[in-house]
Amino acid sequence: MSYGQVSSSNNALAADAGSLSQLKLAAGQNTPAAIKEAAKQFESLFMRELMKSMREATMKSGMLESSGGDLGTDLLDQQFAVQMSGQPGGLSDLIAAQLTRQMGGAESAAADATGKTGASSFGALGKASALAAYGANSVAPRSTPTMSQSQFVQNHTAAAIKVEKSTGIPASYLVGQAGHETGWGRHEIKMKGGAPSHNLFGIKAGAGWTGKVAEVSTTEFVNGVAKKTMAKFRAYDSYEASFQDYARLITQTPRYAQASQQTGSAHAFASGLQKAGYATDPHYAAKLSRAIDTTQRLQRTQVVAQNI
Repeated sequence: MSYGQVSSSNNALAADAGSLSQLKLAAGQNTPAAIKEAAKQFESLFMRELMKSMREATMKSGMLESSGGDLGTDLLDQQFAVQMSGQPGGLSDLIAAQLTRQMGGAESAAADATGKTGASSFGALGKASALAAYGANSVAPRSTPTMSQSQFVQNHTAAAIKVEKSTGIPASYLVGQAGHETGWGRHEIKMKGGAPSHNLFGIKAGAGWTGKVAEVSTTEFVNGVAKKTMAKFRAYDSYEASFQDYARLITQTPRYAQASQQTGSAHAFASGLQKAGYATDPHYAAKLSRAIDTTQRLQRTQVVAQNI
């Protein structure tokens, strides 16, 4: 399939390895039109996979299921994926900009390819709300990740992956919890004078802690009521040290033993931490589950962008 064939069909979706190779070749022409079309196709593929995973998460009755029905649903998903892709502010903007940077293109070429410089890189995920039109089999749309969340995930995933290899705790769980605890980096615990404590998990400095300490005001829930109080927190020399210390805490402390084994489900992991008393917020498990879900979506998107 040549670039001309791709661009001539607005409803086409490159869904096989050969077509993807042609798209990469077309993008290699380093022209704004070729890059924009390639980016749109990759966004379509991503949206199709997103819808597929959302459908698989819904319960099926089994009474009306058939291979023919599954094929029809897949074709419908392809059509919706194409229609939702290529819009200003969508994921294709990020992909087009990435392709342009990799090829050494000028900033003006990137602006032509994306139609809007500095657009929200993950706006395409918000288009999942169109799934509501599917009817009874659709699922509720999730919130659209923000640029601050995207940057936070990108900054800390590498360190979290190192900890995952040694502990088995998924990197997405680690980064998601760090994001929730710090407001995605906006509310990190600071040392006196404003220096970063590198404490991403809100771990307090108990009697056995011999390292650096940051003393700040925090919110605790007492009998369901939020109250401000001063507390001492651990401080580290790096963010990676924070991930490592957190991993030691939940894998080596008996109270968190059960939670640390719930790596197959983000909800079970979050619920286990709440039951073990990791936080006093009565809604901690639900909030943490949403943060992990956001992290997983962003990590998948960033992998797609890095591998094109």
